[in-house]
Amino acid sequence: MDHSHRTLADRLPQFPWDRLVPYARKADAHPGGRVDLSVGTPVDPVPAVVRAALIEAADWPGYPVTRGTDALRAAALGWMERELGVAGEPGVLPVIGSKELVANLPTLLGLGPGDAVAYPVPAYPTYEIGALLAGAQPRPTAFGALPDAASGPAPRLVWLNSPANPHGQVLDLGQLRAAVAWAREHGAVLVSDECYVTLGWDGAQPISVLHPDVCDGDVTGLLALHSLSKRSNLAGYRAAFLAGDPALLKDLLLVRMHGGMIMPGPVQAAMAAALTDEAHAREQKERYLARRAVLRQALLGAGFRIEHSQAGLYLWATRDEPCWETIGTLADLGILAAPGEMYGAGGERFVRLALTATDERIESAAARLSALG
Repeated sequence: MDHSHRTLADRLPQFPWDRLVPYARKADAHPGGRVDLSVGTPVDPVPAVVRAALIEAADWPGYPVTRGTDALRAAALGWMERELGVAGEPGVLPVIGSKELVANLPTLLGLGPGDAVAYPVPAYPTYEIGALLAGAQPRPTAFGALPDAASGPAPRLVWLNSPANPHGQVLDLGQLRAAVAWAREHGAVLVSDECYVTLGWDGAQPISVLHPDVCDGDVTGLLALHSLSKRSNLAGYRAAFLAGDPALLKDLLLVRMHGGMIMPGPVQAAMAAALTDEAHAREQKERYLARRAVLRQALLGAGFRIEHSQAGLYLWATRDEPCWETIGTLADLGILAAPGEMYGAGGERFVRLALTATDERIESAAARLSALG
């Protein structure tokens, strides 16, 4: 193959989920079929109020607004105030799913060679991918720790993820305030990925970086990323938004306008409807809570140890063995999980199991796990 013309793909590692293919085949061979707990993709219906809004807005022949409709922006602000205690009126910008934003933000901010992007590990793999796509240096940092400014150029972009994927740990108020102070001292943009912020369990109460107790009411240099994929079963709609520093969002808006990165109009209408209705979100959270209880008990009974997992949609579990051994054992039971190694340092002996499966599939997984007890 001629490598004289390198492509963007040459910067990237193998797509991590490809390594699971043989284990998926093994799980498929189980008499009861595969229980797929590897990818956190919603399986429950899109709420009726959201579908109705999408249908009503379906006749949308013109170009949508990149900055978001007034209705969507008002809905996002209202939701943040009611559910997260965010005061004032931070800027709001819709994005085409949270993964798109994570992968593209370093590029959208103008980062490149010589710049660094810090993110917590174990981590959602796309933080690293975003840095690589921009040609910047990925800087993995232990969860809850501050970047080491002495180990190279101070990062221009610092990611937080609380509640965290994959392990469900939550940053406390002191940790969030310290991160804000560090970013401001070093001139970095601080972005908090808060896609699971409303999904706290066992008394955990995740806090937004935009909460006045964290930022003292000053959102300068701060952004928060929110997704409706899990809260409202809208992964298929690609519905997410950024909120925070209006000046930063103004710059991002200009780049996204030039690049045609526009959320479809009917999806904007559906998203506004979702953000103004809490009944469906409470119902969905109860579904996940019930599934979590069943799966957690089954894992503990099968000799697993669960760490963190006090928020979000995953259980971070270990049998104190290399993760691929655990993946193989689970695949023999027809259960597909995600190997912790895929999330970087600290995940090598863990697997991540998603709560995003039907009640029947969760019950089936629990019954199969009893064979390990």
